[in-house]
Amino acid sequence: MSLTQILLLLIIGLFAGMIGGSMGVGGGIVIVPSLVLLMGFSQHEAQGTSLAVLLFPVAILGVINYYRNNYVNFRFALILIIAFIIGSYFGSLISVNIPEKILKKIFGLFMLLVSLRLLLFK
Repeated sequence: MSLTQILLLLIIGLFAGMIGGSMGVGGGIVIVPSLVLLMGFSQHEAQGTSLAVLLFPVAILGVINYYRNNYVNFRFALILIIAFIIGSYFGSLISVNIPEKILKKIFGLFMLLVSLRLLLFK
């Protein structure tokens, strides 16, 4: 791993952390495209690496700040965690069998549709 790669990863991680802490996003919207576009990762490798980041409690300090301000519903979060674990398992089984070109288009289309929905509707 080169110094340039380490610096890029640090910048991507810091940016994803800042965006994640301020808007609740990071992996799919920041890390995956950054790894593909800046680091030359395949779509599969970027998605797998982004999920690996979530293995550890990387957002704990952000959660603490939101909790201190009464913005965390732990009962809902627990249900989401359980569903996320199950969904992540089955989603990865599907994703690793989709050709990279198609997966990249699906990913981009999903981000576009979500963006349009947020921009155009209440």
